[in-house]
Amino acid sequence: RFTSSNFMVFCSRIVGLAFAISVTQLTEQPRLKAPFYKYSFTSLSNVLSSFCQLEALKYLSFPTQVLGKSSKLIPVMVMGKIIQKKTYPLYEYVVAVIILIGVAIFVISEKGEKANKEQETTFAGLVLLVGYLTFDSFTSQWQGHLFSQYNMSSYQMMLGVNTFSASFTFVSLLTSRELFTAIDFVLKNPDCFYHIALFSICGATGSMFIFYTIKTFGPLVFTMIMVTRQLVAIVLSCFFYGHHIDSNGISGAVIVFAAIGYRIYAKEQENKTKKQNAAS
Repeated sequence: RFTSSNFMVFCSRIVGLAFAISVTQLTEQPRLKAPFYKYSFTSLSNVLSSFCQLEALKYLSFPTQVLGKSSKLIPVMVMGKIIQKKTYPLYEYVVAVIILIGVAIFVISEKGEKANKEQETTFAGLVLLVGYLTFDSFTSQWQGHLFSQYNMSSYQMMLGVNTFSASFTFVSLLTSRELFTAIDFVLKNPDCFYHIALFSICGATGSMFIFYTIKTFGPLVFTMIMVTRQLVAIVLSCFFYGHHIDSNGISGAVIVFAAIGYRIYAKEQENKTKKQNAAS
Protein backbone atom coordinates (compact mmCIF):
# COMPACT_ATOMS: atom_id res chain seq x y z
CA ARG A 1 0.00 0.00 0.00
CA PHE A 2 1.38 3.41 -1.07
CA THR A 3 1.44 5.87 1.87
CA SER A 4 3.78 8.73 0.90
CA SER A 5 1.60 11.78 0.24
CA ASN A 6 4.79 13.86 0.31
CA PHE A 7 6.12 11.99 -2.73
CA MET A 8 2.87 12.67 -4.60
CA VAL A 9 3.14 16.38 -3.82
CA PHE A 10 6.77 16.33 -5.01
CA CYS A 11 5.76 14.68 -8.32
CA SER A 12 2.99 17.23 -8.81
CA ARG A 13 5.43 20.09 -8.26
CA ILE A 14 7.97 18.57 -10.68
CA VAL A 15 5.34 18.21 -13.41
CA GLY A 16 4.17 21.78 -12.77
CA LEU A 17 7.77 23.01 -12.93
CA ALA A 18 8.43 21.14 -16.20
CA PHE A 19 5.24 22.58 -17.72
CA ALA A 20 6.10 26.12 -16.61
CA ILE A 21 9.66 25.87 -17.99
CA SER A 22 8.32 24.60 -21.34
CA VAL A 23 5.77 27.41 -21.69
CA THR A 24 8.15 30.18 -20.62
CA GLN A 25 10.81 28.93 -23.05
CA LEU A 26 8.50 28.41 -26.03
CA THR A 27 6.37 31.56 -25.72
CA GLU A 28 7.12 35.25 -25.36
CA GLN A 29 7.06 36.33 -21.71
CA PRO A 30 7.55 39.65 -19.90
CA ARG A 31 11.07 40.35 -18.71
CA LEU A 32 11.44 38.78 -15.27
CA LYS A 33 12.09 41.55 -12.76
CA ALA A 34 11.30 39.88 -9.44
CA PRO A 35 14.21 38.66 -7.29
CA PHE A 36 13.97 34.88 -7.45
CA TYR A 37 14.14 34.39 -3.69
CA LYS A 38 10.78 36.17 -3.27
CA TYR A 39 9.01 33.11 -4.70
CA SER A 40 10.24 31.10 -1.73
CA PHE A 41 7.99 33.04 0.67
CA THR A 42 4.77 31.88 -1.00
CA SER A 43 6.12 28.33 -1.37
CA LEU A 44 7.01 28.09 2.31
CA SER A 45 3.72 29.63 3.46
CA ASN A 46 1.82 27.15 1.27
CA VAL A 47 3.67 24.22 2.87
CA LEU A 48 3.02 25.59 6.37
CA SER A 49 -0.68 26.24 5.69
CA SER A 50 -1.13 22.67 4.44
CA PHE A 51 0.60 21.30 7.55
CA CYS A 52 -1.51 23.44 9.92
CA GLN A 53 -4.71 22.53 8.09
CA LEU A 54 -4.12 18.78 8.30
CA GLU A 55 -2.92 18.85 11.90
CA ALA A 56 -5.78 21.09 13.03
CA LEU A 57 -8.33 18.46 11.96
CA LYS A 58 -7.11 16.26 14.83
CA TYR A 59 -7.89 18.86 17.49
CA LEU A 60 -11.03 20.69 16.27
CA SER A 61 -14.71 19.84 16.46
CA PHE A 62 -16.58 19.71 13.16
CA PRO A 63 -18.45 23.03 13.62
CA THR A 64 -15.16 24.78 14.45
CA GLN A 65 -13.55 23.33 11.32
CA VAL A 66 -16.43 24.58 9.17
CA LEU A 67 -16.48 28.07 10.68
CA GLY A 68 -12.70 28.35 10.38
CA LYS A 69 -12.56 27.35 6.72
CA SER A 70 -15.62 29.44 5.85
CA SER A 71 -14.05 32.59 7.33
CA LYS A 72 -11.07 32.64 4.95
CA LEU A 73 -12.27 35.76 3.14
CA ILE A 74 -11.80 37.99 6.20
CA PRO A 75 -8.12 37.01 6.87
CA VAL A 76 -7.41 37.48 3.15
CA MET A 77 -8.73 41.05 3.31
CA VAL A 78 -6.75 41.75 6.49
CA MET A 79 -3.60 40.35 4.87
CA GLY A 80 -4.31 42.45 1.77
CA LYS A 81 -4.27 45.59 3.91
CA ILE A 82 -0.96 44.53 5.50
CA ILE A 83 0.91 43.37 2.38
CA GLN A 84 -0.57 45.44 -0.44
CA LYS A 85 -1.99 48.37 1.58
CA LYS A 86 -5.38 47.65 0.02
CA THR A 87 -8.61 49.23 1.20
CA TYR A 88 -11.83 47.28 0.80
CA PRO A 89 -15.28 48.92 0.73
CA LEU A 90 -17.76 48.07 3.47
CA TYR A 91 -19.82 45.79 1.21
CA GLU A 92 -16.82 43.44 0.79
CA TYR A 93 -16.76 42.79 4.56
CA VAL A 94 -20.54 42.37 4.65
CA VAL A 95 -20.39 39.84 1.78
CA ALA A 96 -17.55 37.95 3.51
CA VAL A 97 -19.58 37.58 6.73
CA ILE A 98 -22.74 36.54 4.86
CA ILE A 99 -20.82 33.94 2.82
CA LEU A 100 -19.28 32.62 6.06
CA ILE A 101 -22.76 32.15 7.55
CA GLY A 102 -24.23 30.63 4.39
CA VAL A 103 -21.41 28.14 3.80
CA ALA A 104 -21.41 27.13 7.48
CA ILE A 105 -25.16 26.44 7.41
CA PHE A 106 -24.87 24.50 4.16
CA VAL A 107 -21.88 22.31 5.10
CA ILE A 108 -23.10 21.55 8.63
CA SER A 109 -26.52 20.55 7.28
CA GLU A 110 -24.84 18.23 4.76
CA LYS A 111 -22.24 16.61 7.02
CA GLY A 112 -23.27 17.41 10.56
CA GLU A 113 -24.77 13.97 11.20
CA LYS A 114 -21.72 12.21 9.81
CA ALA A 115 -19.21 14.30 11.78
CA ASN A 116 -17.30 12.84 14.68
CA LYS A 117 -19.30 14.14 17.67
CA GLU A 118 -16.66 12.99 20.14
CA GLN A 119 -13.99 15.32 18.76
CA GLU A 120 -13.61 18.41 20.92
CA THR A 121 -11.93 21.70 20.14
CA THR A 122 -8.65 22.21 21.99
CA PHE A 123 -6.36 25.22 22.38
CA ALA A 124 -3.73 23.52 20.17
CA GLY A 125 -6.38 23.09 17.47
CA LEU A 126 -7.29 26.79 17.60
CA VAL A 127 -3.61 27.78 17.35
CA LEU A 128 -3.21 25.53 14.30
CA LEU A 129 -6.40 26.95 12.77
CA VAL A 130 -5.09 30.51 13.19
CA GLY A 131 -1.79 29.39 11.65
CA TYR A 132 -3.62 27.84 8.68
CA LEU A 133 -5.71 30.98 8.04
CA THR A 134 -2.66 33.24 8.40
CA PHE A 135 -0.35 31.28 6.10
CA ASP A 136 -3.11 30.56 3.58
CA SER A 137 -4.13 34.22 3.30
CA PHE A 138 -0.47 35.27 3.06
CA THR A 139 0.09 32.84 0.16
CA SER A 140 -2.53 34.31 -2.19
CA GLN A 141 -1.89 37.93 -1.18
CA TRP A 142 1.87 37.61 -1.61
CA GLN A 143 1.32 36.15 -5.07
CA GLY A 144 -1.03 39.04 -5.86
CA HIS A 145 1.65 41.44 -4.60
CA LEU A 146 4.27 39.90 -6.90
CA PHE A 147 1.89 40.03 -9.88
CA SER A 148 1.09 43.70 -9.35
CA GLN A 149 4.62 44.85 -8.49
CA TYR A 150 6.60 42.97 -11.13
CA ASN A 151 3.99 42.46 -13.89
CA MET A 152 4.93 38.81 -14.45
CA SER A 153 2.92 36.16 -16.24
CA SER A 154 1.10 33.36 -14.41
CA TYR A 155 3.56 30.87 -15.95
CA GLN A 156 6.54 32.76 -14.54
CA MET A 157 4.87 32.66 -11.11
CA MET A 158 4.24 28.95 -11.58
CA LEU A 159 7.92 28.39 -12.44
CA GLY A 160 9.25 30.27 -9.43
CA VAL A 161 6.82 28.84 -6.87
CA ASN A 162 7.20 25.24 -8.10
CA THR A 163 11.00 25.53 -8.09
CA PHE A 164 11.01 26.21 -4.34
CA SER A 165 8.07 23.89 -3.58
CA ALA A 166 9.79 21.00 -5.34
CA SER A 167 13.01 21.79 -3.46
CA PHE A 168 11.29 21.91 -0.08
CA THR A 169 9.45 18.61 -0.64
CA PHE A 170 12.61 16.96 -1.99
CA VAL A 171 14.53 17.88 1.16
CA SER A 172 11.62 16.63 3.26
CA LEU A 173 11.60 13.32 1.38
CA LEU A 174 15.34 12.89 1.93
CA THR A 175 15.28 13.71 5.63
CA SER A 176 12.29 11.44 6.27
CA ARG A 177 13.85 8.69 4.09
CA GLU A 178 10.62 8.39 2.11
CA LEU A 179 12.14 9.07 -1.32
CA PHE A 180 13.78 5.74 -2.07
CA THR A 181 11.02 3.78 -0.36
CA ALA A 182 8.42 5.48 -2.57
CA ILE A 183 10.50 4.96 -5.74
CA ASP A 184 10.98 1.29 -4.88
CA PHE A 185 7.22 0.86 -4.39
CA VAL A 186 6.44 2.49 -7.75
CA LEU A 187 8.98 0.28 -9.53
CA LYS A 188 7.42 -2.83 -8.01
CA ASN A 189 3.87 -1.64 -8.75
CA PRO A 190 3.80 -0.08 -12.25
CA ASP A 191 0.08 0.71 -12.04
CA CYS A 192 0.87 3.12 -9.22
CA PHE A 193 2.99 5.16 -11.62
CA TYR A 194 0.00 5.94 -13.85
CA HIS A 195 -2.10 7.03 -10.88
CA ILE A 196 0.66 9.33 -9.61
CA ALA A 197 1.18 10.70 -13.14
CA LEU A 198 -2.53 11.49 -13.48
CA PHE A 199 -2.56 13.10 -10.03
CA SER A 200 0.49 15.21 -10.93
CA ILE A 201 -0.96 16.37 -14.25
CA CYS A 202 -4.24 17.34 -12.60
CA GLY A 203 -2.35 19.13 -9.81
CA ALA A 204 -0.19 21.06 -12.27
CA THR A 205 -3.25 22.01 -14.35
CA GLY A 206 -5.04 23.19 -11.21
CA SER A 207 -2.03 25.32 -10.24
CA MET A 208 -2.10 26.97 -13.67
CA PHE A 209 -5.71 28.04 -13.19
CA ILE A 210 -5.01 29.17 -9.62
CA PHE A 211 -2.19 31.50 -10.68
CA TYR A 212 -4.25 32.81 -13.63
CA THR A 213 -7.22 33.54 -11.36
CA ILE A 214 -5.10 35.40 -8.80
CA LYS A 215 -3.37 37.44 -11.52
CA THR A 216 -6.58 38.31 -13.41
CA PHE A 217 -9.19 38.66 -10.67
CA GLY A 218 -7.15 39.04 -7.48
CA PRO A 219 -6.68 37.04 -4.25
CA LEU A 220 -10.13 37.93 -2.83
CA VAL A 221 -12.08 36.52 -5.79
CA PHE A 222 -9.85 33.42 -5.78
CA THR A 223 -10.55 32.85 -2.08
CA MET A 224 -14.28 33.33 -2.69
CA ILE A 225 -14.15 30.60 -5.34
CA MET A 226 -12.26 28.26 -2.99
CA VAL A 227 -14.71 28.87 -0.13
CA THR A 228 -17.83 28.25 -2.22
CA ARG A 229 -16.56 25.44 -4.49
CA GLN A 230 -17.81 22.64 -2.22
CA LEU A 231 -21.26 24.19 -2.14
CA VAL A 232 -21.34 24.50 -5.95
CA ALA A 233 -20.14 20.90 -6.37
CA ILE A 234 -22.91 19.53 -4.14
CA VAL A 235 -25.59 21.68 -5.81
CA LEU A 236 -24.49 20.41 -9.23
CA SER A 237 -24.58 16.83 -7.95
CA CYS A 238 -28.30 17.33 -7.27
CA PHE A 239 -28.93 17.78 -10.96
CA PHE A 240 -26.58 15.07 -12.22
CA TYR A 241 -26.80 12.38 -9.53
CA GLY A 242 -30.01 13.12 -7.60
CA HIS A 243 -28.17 14.16 -4.42
CA HIS A 244 -30.58 15.35 -1.70
CA ILE A 245 -30.25 18.70 0.07
CA ASP A 246 -32.45 19.45 3.08
CA SER A 247 -34.16 22.79 3.78
CA ASN A 248 -31.23 24.09 5.87
CA GLY A 249 -28.81 23.29 3.07
CA ILE A 250 -31.02 25.08 0.54
CA SER A 251 -31.21 28.12 2.85
CA GLY A 252 -27.41 28.19 3.15
CA ALA A 253 -26.99 27.94 -0.63
CA VAL A 254 -29.49 30.76 -1.24
CA ILE A 255 -27.66 32.98 1.28
CA VAL A 256 -24.28 32.37 -0.42
CA PHE A 257 -25.51 32.91 -3.99
CA ALA A 258 -27.44 36.01 -2.93
CA ALA A 259 -24.25 37.41 -1.32
CA ILE A 260 -22.22 36.70 -4.46
CA GLY A 261 -24.93 38.27 -6.63
CA TYR A 262 -24.96 41.35 -4.43
CA ARG A 263 -21.16 41.60 -4.64
CA ILE A 264 -21.28 41.49 -8.45
CA TYR A 265 -23.95 44.22 -8.48
CA ALA A 266 -22.06 46.39 -5.97
CA LYS A 267 -18.81 45.97 -7.93
CA GLU A 268 -20.54 47.04 -11.16
CA GLN A 269 -21.97 50.12 -9.46
CA GLU A 270 -18.55 50.94 -8.05
CA ASN A 271 -16.93 50.64 -11.50
CA LYS A 272 -19.64 52.84 -13.06
CA THR A 273 -19.07 55.51 -10.43
CA LYS A 274 -15.31 55.43 -11.07
CA LYS A 275 -15.86 55.82 -14.85
CA GLN A 276 -18.27 58.72 -14.36
CA ASN A 277 -15.84 60.47 -12.02
CA ALA A 278 -12.97 59.92 -14.48
CA ALA A 279 -15.05 61.29 -17.36
CA SER A 280 -16.02 64.40 -15.42
